Amino acid sequence: MYNFKDGKELLNICKKEDKKIWEVMIEREVENSEKKYDEIFEIMRENLITMINSVEKGLNSSLKSMGGLVGGDAKKLRERYMNSNTLSGKRTMKAVAAAMAVLEVNVTMGQIVAAPTAGSSGIVPGVLYMMKDEYRVEDDKLIKALFTASAIGYIITKNATVAGADGGCQAETGSAAAMAAAALVEIEGGEPSESLEAASMTIKNILGLVCDPIAGLVESPCVKRNAIGATNALISADMALAGIKSIIPFDEVVEAMYNVGRSLPVSLRETALGGLAATPTGKKIAKDILGNN
Repeated sequence: MYNFKDGKELLNICKKEDKKIWEVMIEREVENSEKKYDEIFEIMRENLITMINSVEKGLNSSLKSMGGLVGGDAKKLRERYMNSNTLSGKRTMKAVAAAMAVLEVNVTMGQIVAAPTAGSSGIVPGVLYMMKDEYRVEDDKLIKALFTASAIGYIITKNATVAGADGGCQAETGSAAAMAAAALVEIEGGEPSESLEAASMTIKNILGLVCDPIAGLVESPCVKRNAIGATNALISADMALAGIKSIIPFDEVVEAMYNVGRSLPVSLRETALGGLAATPTGKKIAKDILGNN
């Protein structure tokens, strides 16, 4: 009854049952597991707690990553928005710094929630942390938004991919940003269709982005692409809430993303053979870290 395979079916269920996306997603989990509604909700609460903890740990740490390429940048950005007038605004920079913080925790082998992957784990908690800190959004509302985000991630996984090695960074940080955008619309009281509009515009904004980790490490440019993903989610959510629609429907955007990803050469799909990884500096860094040519 609550199972769906794409965005169109999800919206049909929402309309037929007069439910929000988060409600449908929980009911789907109840149908497909042996767990009860409250139990599933509490599991997601644990995810939220882990997300917030990872943000706060990253914002207050200057630990370098395993490869030594990143670390301490989230803290630097936090100090800027706390002490200076930023060009992008404090709230946006708070979400960006929070997103970077989670990735910095990830690359130091700290605990994070893969949402949907470790390499894109900063975007969803980044925007949720900002909403919690700036707008005093209660945890239960953030948890409901996480279920909305998970519905978007589920659809993308079922019809395309969230793996950078399969579809490029558009599929990895792009999917995370789409999940975050849908969650933001949920928090703001938007309609289910607006969550999908936001997710659509988010993916369109990042379509074609390659996955080119320097030295093959999920450090650079990953941390900064999580930062951009948080901004992308905020902008797309605002556009959707303003009544702006994606010209191309969500399901077709997901299909396009998958086709673009499959069209990318192998060198641009997390192999560290192309893009920034193949620049002279990228190669030198790889040689310094890995000791090979």
